[in-house]
Amino acid sequence: MEFSKESLRIVFFGTPDFAVESLRRLVEGGYNIVGVVTMPDKEAGRGHKLLQSPVKQYAIEHGLRLLQPERLKNPQFVEELRSLKADLQIVIAFRMLPEVVWNMPPLGTFNLHASLLPKYRGAAPINWAVINGETETGVTTFFLKHEIDTGDIIQQRRISIGDNDNVGIVHDKLMMMGADMVIETVDAIINGNVKPIPQDELCKAGTEASPAPKIFKDTCKIDWDKTMHEVRNLVRGLSPYPAAWTEITDSTGITHTAKIFEVSLTDEPQAGRPAGEMWSDKSGRLLAACRDGVISIDQLQLAGKKCMSAADFLRGFRLKQ
Repeated sequence: MEFSKESLRIVFFGTPDFAVESLRRLVEGGYNIVGVVTMPDKEAGRGHKLLQSPVKQYAIEHGLRLLQPERLKNPQFVEELRSLKADLQIVIAFRMLPEVVWNMPPLGTFNLHASLLPKYRGAAPINWAVINGETETGVTTFFLKHEIDTGDIIQQRRISIGDNDNVGIVHDKLMMMGADMVIETVDAIINGNVKPIPQDELCKAGTEASPAPKIFKDTCKIDWDKTMHEVRNLVRGLSPYPAAWTEITDSTGITHTAKIFEVSLTDEPQAGRPAGEMWSDKSGRLLAACRDGVISIDQLQLAGKKCMSAADFLRGFRLKQ
């Protein structure tokens, strides 16, 4: 059967802003989106206000059919999804789909993943690429199968990671590039030009598979016994969200938790200071000792306070001497 972008019936799965850009391109490009699946609304704050996902907000604004299943194996949801008669499903930044869902459409289900698979399989590929000091990353479209992020690759595209790029900058670059590639992938499927490549072939050719597990609070704590570059990469890989954090003790001996959003390398002598010791210099810098040198903490935020420069922070905070 031959398809056009108007006749190909697409169901789109996604939740965050990263997914919205691709959905927007599909809608504005005239592709036939017959349904959108996103996460159920979440309660937030003391008032238990329900937060809607960015994908839901976009779907409502554009009159798209919306499904928000609590459980993806729920028979009622499966039947409602089947009733949409999708030819193709697209998944971007969503949870793992059961086979009864991803195997439903005749043309399959493809995922947009924010890494150069098989590198960085998992929930946080952008973060881990920056944390690990990678100089390039990219996006991949691939057909889903049983094991997460292991399906046959349809397309890939690369970008460089700048030395000063944080995860927010890389995220936005990949979001735009990924949306381009989603359109290219759909068009290739429509035109019958898809020749998927098994990830095992890339592994055999020397590309090492690696994990990108979910980020937890303990992941974000700065270990000052790491090198300067490792600490800086951790901060870059978690900024602006969820943010690296550390503890800072004031002159009265009270320890405060602070999120760290930006640091820079210095040639300041460590002078025997132990890893983790913090001090300020005459120029108003907030300095911290690492295993092999000293970094400057440039942007930070105490719990309950706003983000500020180190100079502003030091005007109202006396460090323990």
